[in-house]
Amino acid sequence: MTDSRLYLAVVHYPVYNKYREIITTSIVIHDIHDIARAGKTYGARAMYEVEPLPQEQEIALRIAQFWNEGFGREYNPNRAESLSLLHIVTHFEEAVAEIQHLEAEKPILVATSARTFANSVGYHAMGDKMRTGDHPYLLVFGTGFGLADEMMMQMDYVLDPIWGPTEFNHLSVRSAAAIILDRLLGRD
Repeated sequence: MTDSRLYLAVVHYPVYNKYREIITTSIVIHDIHDIARAGKTYGARAMYEVEPLPQEQEIALRIAQFWNEGFGREYNPNRAESLSLLHIVTHFEEAVAEIQHLEAEKPILVATSARTFANSVGYHAMGDKMRTGDHPYLLVFGTGFGLADEMMMQMDYVLDPIWGPTEFNHLSVRSAAAIILDRLLGRD
C-alpha cells in the first residue's frame, strides 16, 4: 500500500467500562506515542484521538507540542514525525467529516473489537480491500472495555477478534493496534 488512504481513530467516548456502562476514558500517553508510531510505519495519513473532555485534550496537545517543537523534536525527530499524524477531536463525527473533506468521499468505517458481530470480517479479506486504495478507510479502536454499541452500529465492518492460544482476550489498545495494522498491511 504505497499510497495509503488509511486513517486511525482512538475513541475515548462512548466506550464501556467493565460493568458495561458508557464512560469516557482518559488519554494515555503511551497509547498516543505507540499508536502514532505504528500508524506512521504502516502508512496512516492521520490518527484521531476522539476525546470530549477539554482537560484530556490538553494533555494530548501538550504531548504533541513537546515532541514537535524545541527539545523534544531535536532529541527524537522520529517521534515528531509520527506525532505529526495526531489530530484531537471532540466527537467521532468530526474525524469522519474531516476525512470526507480531505478524500472527497466518506471513509469506510472499520471497528476493532474483542467481540464478534454480524458484519465481522477477517484480516486477509479486509487487508486486500485496503491495499487496493480505492477508498479511504478509518480504522477505529475503542479504549476501556470497547466501543459502545451505538458506535458499533455505525461501522461498515468489524474486524475479527485477536485470539492467542488462551481464552484471555483483553489487550491494551496500543498492543491491539500494532497487531491489527501488521495483520492488515504487513509485508509477508
